[in-house]
Amino acid sequence: MSKTYKFLAFDFGASSGRAMLATFDGKKITLEEKHRFSNDPVNINGNLHWDVLRLFFEIKQGILKCANSGDRDIDCIGIDTWGVDYGLLDKDDKLLGNPYHYRDTRTEGMYDKAFALVPKEEIFKQTGIAFNWFNTIYQLLSSRLSGDVTLDNAKTLLFMPDLFNFFLTGVKKTEYTEASTSQMFDSAKHEWAYDLLKKLNIPTDILTDVIYPGEIVGNIKPELAEELGIAQIPVVAVASHDTGSAVASVPVVDKKDFIYISSGTWSLMGVELDKPNISDGALEYNFTNEGGVNKSIRFLKNIMGLWLIQESKRQWAREGEELSFDELERQANAAAPFESLINPDDDSFQTPGNMPRRIREYCMKTGQKVPETKGDIVRCIAQSLGFRYRYTIEGMEKVTGQKYNVVNIVGGGIKDKMICQFTANATKRAVHAGPVEATSIGNVLVQAMAMGAIKDLNEGRAAVRNSFDITVYEPQNSDAWDAAYEKWKKICL
Repeated sequence: MSKTYKFLAFDFGASSGRAMLATFDGKKITLEEKHRFSNDPVNINGNLHWDVLRLFFEIKQGILKCANSGDRDIDCIGIDTWGVDYGLLDKDDKLLGNPYHYRDTRTEGMYDKAFALVPKEEIFKQTGIAFNWFNTIYQLLSSRLSGDVTLDNAKTLLFMPDLFNFFLTGVKKTEYTEASTSQMFDSAKHEWAYDLLKKLNIPTDILTDVIYPGEIVGNIKPELAEELGIAQIPVVAVASHDTGSAVASVPVVDKKDFIYISSGTWSLMGVELDKPNISDGALEYNFTNEGGVNKSIRFLKNIMGLWLIQESKRQWAREGEELSFDELERQANAAAPFESLINPDDDSFQTPGNMPRRIREYCMKTGQKVPETKGDIVRCIAQSLGFRYRYTIEGMEKVTGQKYNVVNIVGGGIKDKMICQFTANATKRAVHAGPVEATSIGNVLVQAMAMGAIKDLNEGRAAVRNSFDITVYEPQNSDAWDAAYEKWKKICL
């Protein structure tokens, strides 16, 4: 009889986190949510930060809830978070301040500062990473140019999942998929881009050794194990960038014939490659080459996903109308199609604020009918996301020379059935939606590989297919969507 394993996955998103306990009997994975908590950025003196100590408190709460409910026999723990953000430690391993939030405005103007020192093309050729204002390299450049003394006093830089791993184990290592998001890692050589960082006057002695998904970081420290009522169990370096974990869970059979969307606050849309694509076409489309499990490459595009709907919902709540996502979807389905369209990645939509007003201003500026109702606005967003996905697929096919016939959507965004259907309609491809808990599942699969519970990712993906339902959406009304896509391109590109 095969052993039954218990894996504890901590999955931190940009607005919430959870502790998911997975039980694996060798064939089927079952998930149980043990703890859920909010992840709220804090604005202090005009800067946006993460409340890192409270988040570590929540990690301990998740472990305690397992121990107190009879699940002390956890085999290992894995942590994934968002990318790019980091904490700094001094020579005594004390935390130097609260880590900055990637939506903080301190990186404004850093593109020009960086490109004056190193040409844009050179940065891309070395790192393979798309240009996003929040990348770690621009955060550190901002710190350096502003004379931030914490950088001068730093002995170690750890990205957010690596920082939590350090709090648990006392071991300071950097996980590959997380390092790859920074635009400071050489995607071909699998080492830090030392020459690039030297030209930007960013210190390299604060960087740690890089480890890969499936390696053991270390064991829970003795004093923590005693406090939490568990053994000194191992902490595994999973694909600790949350998209890396989400992609690991995609239940695909032939990876050469699928394109994925990890759907949540962001839509991360891409394909799996064996090596980086740093072609001129990749640079033109601003595609990125982030690390994946088994040193694979997640060749993808960051798209402003459900953030637009989430931020609109928050604005309406501030105005006194608390509406569920289901109700907003109902109103959007009742709205007239294709009357208003936007580019979801327009600069005006990047920061928190009154999103409905910004969408109306965008439509007015582009000479379109201004959406009036909440249903009009949500439908405008959903349709526009579908067209952004189609444009991205066309670019992927052009740059890779490969045809992709199926779109696999994983993550919390699949709960929005309207967007799943609109994605099928807009892309003219079948959409396979599921699993919803993709990031936690991918986290678990790498833990299972580390413990020898599965032999490789293919076996893990087979377990996903055996454990979770997949919903298929077929394209509808193709002629109308084709015509609207041409309209979207004229307006938005």
